[in-house]
Amino acid sequence: MTKLRAAAVLAAAMFLGMSGFAQKKSVTVADFTEKGTFRAKSVYGLSSMKDGMHYTAREGANILMYSYQTGKVADTILTGKQLASKKIAMVVDYSFSNDEKEMLLLTNYEDIYRRSFTADYFVYNRATKEISPLSTNGKQSYATFSPDGSKVAFARNNNVYIKDLASGVETQVTVDGKFNEIINGSTDWVYEEEFGFAKAFAWSPDSKKLAYYRFDESRVKLFNMNKFENQLYPSNYTYKYPKAGEQNSVVSIYCYDLAAAKSTKMNVGDEDNQYIARIKWTTDPNKLAMIRLNRLQNQLDILVANAGTGESYALYTEKNDRYIAEVTDEYLTFLANGKQFIITSEKDGYNHLYLYDMNGKQVRQLTKGSWDVTEIAGIDEVKGLVYYQAAAISPMQRELYVTSLNGKINKKLSTLAGTNHATFSAGCKYYINFFSSTSTPTFITLHEASGKQIRLLEDNSALQEKVKEYNLNPKEFFSFTTPEGVVLNGWMIKPVGFNEGTKYPVFMTQYSGPGSQQVLDSWGLGWENVLAQKGYLVVCVDGRGTGARGEAFKKQTYGQLGKLEVIDQINAAKYLGTLPYVDKSRIGIWGWSYGGFMSLNAIFQGADVFKMAIAIAPVTNWRYYDSIYTERFNGLPQDNPKGYDDNSPINHVAGLKGKVLIVHGTADDNVHIQNSYELVSKLIQANKQYDMMVYPDKNHSIYGGKTRTQLHTKFVEYVEANL
Repeated sequence: MTKLRAAAVLAAAMFLGMSGFAQKKSVTVADFTEKGTFRAKSVYGLSSMKDGMHYTAREGANILMYSYQTGKVADTILTGKQLASKKIAMVVDYSFSNDEKEMLLLTNYEDIYRRSFTADYFVYNRATKEISPLSTNGKQSYATFSPDGSKVAFARNNNVYIKDLASGVETQVTVDGKFNEIINGSTDWVYEEEFGFAKAFAWSPDSKKLAYYRFDESRVKLFNMNKFENQLYPSNYTYKYPKAGEQNSVVSIYCYDLAAAKSTKMNVGDEDNQYIARIKWTTDPNKLAMIRLNRLQNQLDILVANAGTGESYALYTEKNDRYIAEVTDEYLTFLANGKQFIITSEKDGYNHLYLYDMNGKQVRQLTKGSWDVTEIAGIDEVKGLVYYQAAAISPMQRELYVTSLNGKINKKLSTLAGTNHATFSAGCKYYINFFSSTSTPTFITLHEASGKQIRLLEDNSALQEKVKEYNLNPKEFFSFTTPEGVVLNGWMIKPVGFNEGTKYPVFMTQYSGPGSQQVLDSWGLGWENVLAQKGYLVVCVDGRGTGARGEAFKKQTYGQLGKLEVIDQINAAKYLGTLPYVDKSRIGIWGWSYGGFMSLNAIFQGADVFKMAIAIAPVTNWRYYDSIYTERFNGLPQDNPKGYDDNSPINHVAGLKGKVLIVHGTADDNVHIQNSYELVSKLIQANKQYDMMVYPDKNHSIYGGKTRTQLHTKFVEYVEANL
């Protein structure tokens, strides 16, 4: 073959290959921000009925009851026509009374912060078909049936109320609630954000008492934000925000006795500089458990109080040389037998389940191994079984397991390799498994508790076919060893039309916060796929401090937030630079929130490695962030000034050589725009150039209308211009 002919054949082959590439559809930012082109279908609004044989779900404006076994409609609970007759446009959420004769319908939802909200609730009587407003005296929050279904408790304007459904009488339990001073029945800003709950009250099992939180915010300092909202003179929004090392709210717990119409204060100890992370009733209607943490969050006590007298004692105590992991709703479960409880703990080096008796004595460790339990999925007390999710095979995957309270059973139930998440029916007879992987969009199946699959609910086959029509490459997992001998996991998306002999620019994405995880075998496409289509290698690496690899790996960043994590991202970039298809002179990084903090540190401290960075809503100085989160991982600034200052981006601006884009919303109540403004001041005085995008009246999530499309389009353009 002549050289000319050989060249012609090669050119033809390349043309045919390029034609095949060109025939596929291009992905756009709007596919991810507006159109939902690659959004997987799911099953929403599932709620198990008490019989464990049926569940309810929303179908359009209707709420229907289905059989777990057959999947067929067994009953119509509520119709859109009934709602329309009461001029109810949409039900956002609903709940049943314990006897399932009545329902609470949540409508006209208005959010306050991340979890807090106000709404109009309606009570629906299933027998009479009557729909009536819970209260006509103003919007409510967190309305909850009493266990006997006769009453509903709710919060309004920083006070607690109880509505008697039979008489219609509305009783105001507390009267001292006042904005920015006293909160009853709801959490303050920092509890809501960092302990993950907003509803701060709980009914006793016999419906005779209501336990509630009282927050005295008087000593907490105010933070101010402008609200522009197209007004000639912007308003000033002021709220209580305790920063690291500053004073917190004084938190008290009370129990209100309905018969006596009297509240009794529970004894949580003499120290007021502490946290009550959760309250939970034991099976005894006169005993309330309170989970107490000291200010440093390295000691946890489960206190049990007499609801009538307030006297308390410590049932269980745990200490840690660094910190106790965030207390969630599933941390503590009292068993119905009244004799035992289950907790999660990292005390053996990994997150596992433990069974204790009501004297605080450990009965047995229910799970054990060099892996983390990541979720309790269900508890079948009749059969003595606990179902849980774990990362036992790989930190990048999640499986479903079952263990027994007697310690004789431990079995894997899930069969698909990727991420499995199960929701169980009441009584744990059935579960619905939500599975996905990097190559499989959400795959939903119904199972018996034994793991046997009954039927397929959703396979997203149409989405799988649609993906093939677009210029999309899959995530590929990899791992490497850093110069410090640490093995890190990552994934990469190779450019569309990838050629091993071509040098590609790299764009790194990460979050990196304590216990977080981005390198996970689960479905997810995003705006980074647009970059892969444009010829960028997109990479994500989970560094030290991230989750599902045990306590030592996660907590080694304690007291020095940002130090090891930044070293790992710099080393990840250097490793990528050794690959034959990477242009090491063109590596960029981006992140949001903690990820923004990281991307700034990366380009300031790794200026010879990173050419550009994007930081969205970044923490730039740990002294500016809230008390609970920052102190949990960094201690108090008074005790650890170097840990705060040495790893804050604001103190490393002199290292900047490349291009940096800083993005922030002016109404960010979480990571205040103060962080970016103060950083910019430092950059100016260091004579460093920067780019900035400010989003008026947008919070930490920066969304609404065309905002996300404009935002991510800017990201793509910035990467193209500077990488």
